[in-house]
Amino acid sequence: MKAARHKVVSIEAVVRAVRRERRAGRRIVFTNGCFDLLHVGHVRSLEQARGLGDVLVVGINSDASVRRLKGPARPLVPARQRAEVLAALTSVDWVVIFREDTPLRLIRAIGPDVLAKGGDWSLDAIVGREDVLARGGRVTRLAEVPGIRTTAIVERIAGATRRR
Repeated sequence: MKAARHKVVSIEAVVRAVRRERRAGRRIVFTNGCFDLLHVGHVRSLEQARGLGDVLVVGINSDASVRRLKGPARPLVPARQRAEVLAALTSVDWVVIFREDTPLRLIRAIGPDVLAKGGDWSLDAIVGREDVLARGGRVTRLAEVPGIRTTAIVERIAGATRRR
């Protein structure tokens, strides 16, 4: 079994690994997110994504990317730590940190067979959808866990500390 930190790799390393896996006949699944404060919704989504193929690659936004998307108070957890926590999950094979606001460059480099994204995303809003479909791949929306959102957890924590 690989240690979690060894499953956090560069784009170049994951592309090489995916080529090996594909030559062995394995289906590659890709998903992405910020994963700032890992919660049960993330875990269930990642398990569901893994069930769509043989290998799961997870792209996570860099700290600068999260700040641009979520505001200056985020992320709460640095990218390297978020990546290592994700990599410790048995459903995850590799984690790649990307600097852009979207994972499009990473999706194009990997060329996944399946692109999976949370059910809170409409199909037409899923970045990389056209690329994956054009290659004959599949795009899937993952089941949502109602009421479980990182932003809601952060707001609940902030409210609890204000009440003290």
